[in-house]
Amino acid sequence: MYLLGIDIGSSFVKASIIDGATGQCKAAASSPDREMAIHSAQGGWAEQDPEMWWKNAMQAIRHACSSSSISLEDIKAVGISYQMHGLVLLDRNNIVLRPSIIWCDSRAVETGKKAFESVGKKTCLDTMLNAPGNFTASKLKWVKDNEPDIFKRAQKFCLPGDYIALRLTGRITTTVSGLSEGILWDFSQHQPARVLLNYYGIPESLIPETVPAFGHQGELTAETAKELGLAAGTPVTYRAGDQPNNAFSLNVLEPGEVAATAGTSGVMYGVTDTIKVDTASRVNTFAHVNHSKKIKRLGVLLCINGTGIANAWTRRLLGEPVSYDEMNTLAESIAIGSDGLVVLPFGNGAERMIENRDIGAQISGLGFNRHSKAHFCRAVQEGIAFALNYGIDIMRSIGVKTTRIRAGRANMFLSKIFRDTLAGAINAPIELYNTDGAQGAARGAGVGVGIYKDLKSAFAGLALEKTVEPAAETREAYEYAYQKWLKVLEQRLKQSN
Repeated sequence: MYLLGIDIGSSFVKASIIDGATGQCKAAASSPDREMAIHSAQGGWAEQDPEMWWKNAMQAIRHACSSSSISLEDIKAVGISYQMHGLVLLDRNNIVLRPSIIWCDSRAVETGKKAFESVGKKTCLDTMLNAPGNFTASKLKWVKDNEPDIFKRAQKFCLPGDYIALRLTGRITTTVSGLSEGILWDFSQHQPARVLLNYYGIPESLIPETVPAFGHQGELTAETAKELGLAAGTPVTYRAGDQPNNAFSLNVLEPGEVAATAGTSGVMYGVTDTIKVDTASRVNTFAHVNHSKKIKRLGVLLCINGTGIANAWTRRLLGEPVSYDEMNTLAESIAIGSDGLVVLPFGNGAERMIENRDIGAQISGLGFNRHSKAHFCRAVQEGIAFALNYGIDIMRSIGVKTTRIRAGRANMFLSKIFRDTLAGAINAPIELYNTDGAQGAARGAGVGVGIYKDLKSAFAGLALEKTVEPAAETREAYEYAYQKWLKVLEQRLKQSN
């Protein structure tokens, strides 16, 4: 019995097939060959065509299926992971009305800021656990104000994963976890956040039907099944945003456990069973995949837009065919601190961690006669790690425990420099596992279809591959380099006021 997981990122779409009995990944593929385009018609804007996600999802699934000897009729369930906070608008025929406003788009910052003041900070934090910010609800309000004709034609709005589920099943649904990530869930009343919907003038009828994160969410249509070669009626039984799903894929389900990822964006995601709220909403609290009315499981999320994308930009700047492995080798030749070269990786839109300010990326301390491309390769990776550490300090300040970090051995975590810098700066061990978002979505599908008796049973085959311990002998050097980085950030923040 096999399970299919799909991970809809903003750079790539991945598909994995796992053996439900052993948890072993039997096939995997991604699409396209190069990062998907993000369109930015104005500064701070970021849009993608949902049809692009769908085409690449189909391609990744086909490639994964064709690379294995598995009988496709033995795939018993499908799970979906997706880029969070995006907005997809649909008309009465479920046709997309405009490009999706995706997670790193910052056009709705002022919309959310005004709502936070008008609705009331205490009301927002007590009910939704967050400021409205630049999340899905505020993006929808932006469309209402700036594209009224499109808003009038909208019959439903949904998240990127909801759209892929629609294309698979013909059914438009969402989840409580998904609504919470859009700041559309009232935790005090366990219902859609009517206080914000009413303030924004958004009809509740635009919200799709809610389904459980684990459980029956629809079945593959005959047309889709035929196109993929899967059995018609194969159920979709799991859905979660990429960060709750990343945590799930790492078996991060209980209070005190922390998951990390460093793809296009970088995230720390800590689970708690009590309300943890940052009054400035620099970190955000959402419903985790195993959250319920009776048992609270909340994910406190720190997100930095500019992480892997900063490393990818550096690679393009150096000129292809420079590989990431070659960049890592160059970085390893340079001592901790990059000889005074400091990089702030905030070049991918407004950052919630610095109160939704778009300060841009910064390069400080560059010496033409001293620094080489090797210094720059290291400084970029250090800058990303230090930015994550800055966010960890915020999480710790509100009581989130971060004593041990779990991550998949992928993306930035493939780099020794990045791993060592992050462990050294945070002063906590990092555990690396043989998993990714697509495999996590497949495991979730197994829970939803009933192959596993409980959540913990889903993690057969999950193996610890490496533990990176912070080294005592380098602790002082990392702390010195971090304080230098922090001083540059503080100066830049003062300039932006």
